Amino acid sequence: MKKHLLALVALSLIAGGAVAQSVDTLAKIKARGAVNLGVRDSSGLAFTLGGGKYVGFHTEMAERIIGDLGKQLGTTLKINYQLITSQNRVPLVQNGTIDFECGSTTNNAARQKDAGFAVTTFVDEVRIATKANSGIKSVADLNGKTLVTTTGTTSVQHLRRHERGANVDFKVVQGKDHADSFLLLESGRADAFVMDGSILAANISKARNPKDFAIVGEAISFEPIACMLNKDDAKLKQALDNSIKRQIKDGSLAKLYDKWFLQPIPPTNTALNMPLNESTKQAWAQPNDKPAEAYGSKLLAK
Repeated sequence: MKKHLLALVALSLIAGGAVAQSVDTLAKIKARGAVNLGVRDSSGLAFTLGGGKYVGFHTEMAERIIGDLGKQLGTTLKINYQLITSQNRVPLVQNGTIDFECGSTTNNAARQKDAGFAVTTFVDEVRIATKANSGIKSVADLNGKTLVTTTGTTSVQHLRRHERGANVDFKVVQGKDHADSFLLLESGRADAFVMDGSILAANISKARNPKDFAIVGEAISFEPIACMLNKDDAKLKQALDNSIKRQIKDGSLAKLYDKWFLQPIPPTNTALNMPLNESTKQAWAQPNDKPAEAYGSKLLAK
């Protein structure tokens, strides 16, 4: 009897596992005729112009991905833009509120336990933004200072683990989003903003006086940025990867990068002046979905 019950339990677990693995977001997308896309409002890769208009390198790349999904499914897809934050992005992917997101999410080992990632599309460097006249030039200069970072991000943890940051004593405050974090720096309530370089550059470009700020110091860590999706949806991952690889191969992704990082962009018509770095070039040359931990040491050695 016990063996019979154990067998039934085992079969139930196997069946449950099968159900857990049967996520098919593409079928849901086709049925509704629309993609629920997670977007950001103040990231260097994705931001808003207000009035429900979302733009940026990753946002436009995602729109091209959705165009490819439409071709694959044989239909024209509507896009429902869903604003996400650092705190809610993983839960919204897990519960299916959004089909996938292309914001500024780092692919790391901890997040891979809860979500899946398409191939890396940008490798960012965590840096320090400060006022140009602050005297802060490196990690060592942060001693005794107040740092701001955005709730739900990992930048300060990387700073504490950095060889030059281990013995630096600083106070940390948190902004509710990237725009709020930059406001704390701009208003003088924080001495430095530690975050992905693209996010720092984007927020500086929108400041009242961009020349009053500078991105300084050594790279604190390297962050492979990728679109995030349900970790059990192999079909959608394959579709996202195929579209991104197509955009890399035909050169359209490079042109998109030039548009958003080297040319004047709205709302201030200011260029971010961020040439494509070697780490991103490498990620495009050999597309992969490895987490930061898999190759961070190799990048740090450069």
